[in-house]
Formats: sequence, C-alpha cells, structure tokens
Amino acid sequence: MDQLRSLRVFSQVITEGSFAGAARVLDLAPAVVTRAITDLEQHLGARLLNRTTRSLALTEIGEAYLLRARRLLAELEEADAEAGAANSAPGGPLRILCPPAFAAHQLAKQLPRFHARYPGITLEIATPGPVDTADENFDVSIVSIGQQALQGDFIARQLACSTFIICAAPGYLERRGRPQQPAELLNHQALLPAVAALRRELILHRQQPDSDPAACNRVTLALQPPVLSTSQLDLILAAALAGLGLAGLPSFVAEQALREGHLERVLPDWRGTTLSLYAAMPTRKHVPARTRAFIDFLVETYGGTRADPWL
Repeated sequence: MDQLRSLRVFSQVITEGSFAGAARVLDLAPAVVTRAITDLEQHLGARLLNRTTRSLALTEIGEAYLLRARRLLAELEEADAEAGAANSAPGGPLRILCPPAFAAHQLAKQLPRFHARYPGITLEIATPGPVDTADENFDVSIVSIGQQALQGDFIARQLACSTFIICAAPGYLERRGRPQQPAELLNHQALLPAVAALRRELILHRQQPDSDPAACNRVTLALQPPVLSTSQLDLILAAALAGLGLAGLPSFVAEQALREGHLERVLPDWRGTTLSLYAAMPTRKHVPARTRAFIDFLVETYGGTRADPWL
C-alpha cells in the first residue's frame, strides 16, 4: 500500500464529500479511490468512514486521523515548497491589495527595481480604496492605519510612518498669505480628507517642541466647512496644485510636489495625524518565496521603522 497516496485520497474524499468527487479532482478511477480507502482502513485495523449509497460521514477515529493526516500533508507540502524555492528564483503571480494613493505615488515608481530583481514574478494590484486590515483573498495587503491598533488574524511587518502635513501651491500663498500660527489656518480655504472634514476639527502637534516647557505643543482647531472634502487623496493633491487652498495630505502623497517646488509646506513645525504603514499577509505556515521577496523588498525600500522617509 502506498500510504502517502492513501492519505491524500482520504483527505480529498472528505473535502469533496464523495468518492466520485475525489476521483475527479485527483484524476483517478473511482475504483482506485475506493481501493485506497479500503487499504488504509485495513492497514489501521479501524473504520474511518461510515458510508451509504447517498452519504458518507467520518467515524470518531476517522475525525482524529483526518486531523493528523492533513497536518502531515501540509508539513510535507511546506517542505517540498521550501526545497524547491532554495534551488530556483521566486516566480509566479502575486496578488496585492493597496490604497490607491500609495500605489500611485510610491509603489508604482519602485516596481521597475522589483521587476529587474525578480523578473519571474507577475503582479496584480487592486486599489479599491482605504485598506485597514489584511484581506485573505490577496497575498499581500498594504495596510494604512491611524492611531488604532492592527485588527485581525494576520502577519504584518512595519514599512514606515507617514505624517499628514499642510501644504499649498506657492501662487495661492502669494495671494492669500502664509500662516505663521495654527489659528491663522482658519482664514484660509481648506482641502481635507473626508474623515477630517467629518470630525469638524483639526488636531496639530508641534513637530519640534519649543525649548520653553510652557509652550503649547498641541492645538485643536474647530473647522469651518472645507471648500473641498473627499476620500480621494489624488483629488486633494490636484486641487492644491491648482491653487484652490491649503491641503492636508500624507507626506507620501505630497513628497514629489514639495521636492519639485509645486507645493510648499505650511507651518513646517506642525503636523497632523500619523499613518502607520504595514505589509500584511494572511496567517499561514507556508509563505511562497515570491511573497517573502516582495515584502522584504518593501521593508528594504521604506526602511521598516516608525520613521517618515518622505520628510
């Protein structure tokens, strides 16, 4: 008896709920599947399945044996994968879930380096909206959260932190003036993410605390309705570049426009909310080499700490 094959057949019969279904999936003759289960039961000296013409059910012994059999098969599959990965470059498809603004402003410009390093890996990137937890339908989720803790059963590695900053086009600031104190922000047109606009308040922290211990290092401003609020950070960026008003943007979105002089940071000693960015994947024992390669690449690229690499 080929016990390993019998274990695989036994596991597949339970997964499919029938001998015929297992035979189709395994591309075996139904008689071969029946024989494998019979041989396994004879080898063990115990019945694993109660079967009738219409249904089958595990015996008590069968339930315990299935649990151990599947654990053994999973460990064997993991060992095979690790051995194969050691002798070949990572390759195959990789499904990634990512916030749209991070994908457009940060991930896209790093992909040529990643492709040059791992030409065998193909990427499918979904950007439906904000991502605050790992999605088991994807190999890697780029998670972006504020002050809350990570939620869910997954493995996550820190990539970086990104600070919300206030910025505007130089032309707008020439016309309307450059605020010198947080309270002066209320005299300007605001372009804000929808969440901040909904709260109707803006909390700012002094980035470089004053040497005077009595200095105020946190300010809360009651906001008037902004001239623009949206969940699309790229729309806020575009409106700021067009000179519509003062924008609240994460540093990873504003980085290039600031560096090129198309935007100017306002109140540079003050910052808003800090976003924590993670590369997360579903919890499982075996992680494909391509997934490890991509996450390691992201950590290497963005630093893997709580620092903000874009300021």
